[in-house]
Amino acid sequence: MAKSIFALNRPISTTEMQSRRRALVRLGLAWLAMMQVMMFALPGYLRQDAFGQDNLDVLDWAIFLMNWASLVLTVPVILYSAWPVWRGAWRAYQQRRTTMDVPVAVSMTAAFIPSVVSTWQGHGEVYFDSITMFVAFLLTARYFESRATQAVNHAQFGEKLEALRTGLLKRADHIAMWFVVVQLSIAFVVATFWWFADPSHALAVMVALLVMSCPCALSLSAPVSLAAAHATLAAYPDLTQAETLKVYQKTAIVSRQNLYGSLIFHLFTTPLAAFGLVSPWVAALAMLVSSVAVCLNAYRLYQKPTLAHSSTVLIIEPSTQHVKL
Repeated sequence: MAKSIFALNRPISTTEMQSRRRALVRLGLAWLAMMQVMMFALPGYLRQDAFGQDNLDVLDWAIFLMNWASLVLTVPVILYSAWPVWRGAWRAYQQRRTTMDVPVAVSMTAAFIPSVVSTWQGHGEVYFDSITMFVAFLLTARYFESRATQAVNHAQFGEKLEALRTGLLKRADHIAMWFVVVQLSIAFVVATFWWFADPSHALAVMVALLVMSCPCALSLSAPVSLAAAHATLAAYPDLTQAETLKVYQKTAIVSRQNLYGSLIFHLFTTPLAAFGLVSPWVAALAMLVSSVAVCLNAYRLYQKPTLAHSSTVLIIEPSTQHVKL
């Protein structure tokens, strides 16, 4: 029995292997840069007006140097690690539709340009730590999603499981699309309010809300659940028809838990960010936590099903590719 829900149950193509290697390089670069930039951001967090003027002068000079070092490290993250985001956002623009790449691209632009200006001028807030953290966590979540998708061998899908897969993915994509649209609208409306109420907080609030608008956990909800279900079927090839049906039932339930649970998490944290209580780097951390929670919840599927106390009925309509519970 494989030890991971992401274990491959089929031969991987050369194209998929190359894509995985590029993703790992981008992910590794983002994480290395993030750790260094977080260290460089430490002097800014330590600065307090209560320090003596001599100490403040030395600390300000250190902050100035660290900001430039952070800028140098953030540029390759923006240009190389985040390249799939820019490519996806451009494709969405050409097709006149909204995808999860759109809020990511907007949030990186909104945080990076003012940070460059502040670094050049030698004063003001910078968000290089939030940018690199956001990209690193985003790429981590997407790597989980791609591995979960590759772990699913579509050739081994039965008619019922294929219908289940199509229905779950369609529902998740539909909810994620509307979530992005609503979150983007909220971000710009709230940022406009803060611009008139307190301009010094407007940018930080908008960046935090834009980071919150990335539906990483929503996008993971169905793929990781399906990967866990397929791993279970592959690990236990002698399941009875009733046990197989139980796997389908639990897959639909767990996918729904992941989808609506992550949605509720976003709805809970969005007001906190709107009131300025969540900084951009905390928003990025919350995004990672929600994605990890989705993966851990899906891992519960990876076990031999038991039929005790099973009263849920799963109805799958292949002709309409719809799933009912």
